[in-house]
Amino acid sequence: MRRALVALLLSAGCGGGGDPPPWQLVWSDELEGPAGAAPDPARWSRELGGSGWGNQELQFYTDRPENAALDGAGRLAITARQESWGGRAFTSARLTTRGQLEQAYGRFEARLQLPSGKGLWPAFWLLGSDCGRVGWPACGEIDVMESRGAQPWRVSSAAHGPGYSAGSALIEAFEIPGRASLAADFHVYAVEWEPDELRFSVDGTTYHTVRASRLPAGGRWVFDHPFFVILNLAVGGTFGGPPDATTAFPQTLWVDHVRVYRR
Repeated sequence: MRRALVALLLSAGCGGGGDPPPWQLVWSDELEGPAGAAPDPARWSRELGGSGWGNQELQFYTDRPENAALDGAGRLAITARQESWGGRAFTSARLTTRGQLEQAYGRFEARLQLPSGKGLWPAFWLLGSDCGRVGWPACGEIDVMESRGAQPWRVSSAAHGPGYSAGSALIEAFEIPGRASLAADFHVYAVEWEPDELRFSVDGTTYHTVRASRLPAGGRWVFDHPFFVILNLAVGGTFGGPPDATTAFPQTLWVDHVRVYRR
């Protein structure tokens, strides 16, 4: 029902005073389905394992409904649990559209409710589809939203490429006024990706812009080819450190929708 409504509103040109909408919906998941069902396999694949994922993460990603399942009310729950699995002390899930949705340019958005607690690391991000061939960061990485669970009033976005990656990434933070918790409700996190620019926003407020003309000396713009989408909830890692006794489990990253548009 929600998917049909989104398509109807866009086709009617709503929001533009009769003008055509600036973005055309080309892919979406409204997370409709029975409670306990897996994310749509025609849209999402699971990445599995407990290798640390290059960031010293502590979780093992599984394909179990305990770690990723629909709730029957139009939402997806990605849940981190404190349990022994595959030699790790935590489990969670990592979903990707690799091989199913890979697109250059457009608006990528997700409506999310974040978890909170030290050591939690939810993320909504894009990775260059040529990463297996050229490696990282030559493939490019667009972090639409990352959050340190110990700072629930704050999220960040970043661009990674040759000459500006990891600790030198082009990063900016968004803080909700009054340091209210972003984990208290759903918010829309988005990037609008043009051939020479990335614009990041929260609930329609643009707070971070990355331009090809303003890269660091020696940097190379690599945002000119298809990327795929990743949604995951990590535990521990280099971004926010490990959980401690104050972190309650299980913790859930709630996903209300994911939508991709094109000009």
